[in-house]
Amino acid sequence: RGIRMKKALNIIKNILILLIVIFAVLMMIFTIVSVNLFDRADRSIFGYKAFIVLSDSMSATDFSSGDLILVREVDPSSLQEGDIISFQSTNAENYGEIVTHKIRELTTDAEGNPGFITYGTTTGENDESVVTYEFVLGQYQTTLPGLGQFFSFLKTTPGYIVCIFLPFLLLIIIQGVNSIRLFRRYKKEQL
Repeated sequence: RGIRMKKALNIIKNILILLIVIFAVLMMIFTIVSVNLFDRADRSIFGYKAFIVLSDSMSATDFSSGDLILVREVDPSSLQEGDIISFQSTNAENYGEIVTHKIRELTTDAEGNPGFITYGTTTGENDESVVTYEFVLGQYQTTLPGLGQFFSFLKTTPGYIVCIFLPFLLLIIIQGVNSIRLFRRYKKEQL
């Protein structure tokens, strides 16, 4: 009966170690992916870009701060009123930032370049500048609610410690304890 209990505890311990390994490796992969792909206008995977939503400017209708959105690269000339696009802002207050807003109407800028008047659905106010084709990053496709907060956390020092460092440290300690046990058993058998 004691042997069965010992075997059961050993199986549970091995399953827990395996789960910790899988968790730590997945967190490491997620961190590498999020650092290298998310919120990078110049990077895409299979034609999609991923952005973490930083404001609630579209929360009235589509997505909220902390969500992860997927945007597909498209020909800007194919976009219509009502489409949601991600673009690099040319507005004074957030120049260069990635913004995802709805197209209110098709227009041209002061130089005659085709573009869009965009707005956030929460306020309903038009963005300051016309978004010309060269600044369009893609068309919004889907939302992964709340996932952006998780990936933002992974990029922080506490996120790294909790999700990667501690699981690997735990594995090292467990393996160290197992090695000491094996060494003691080996010494006992030698005597």
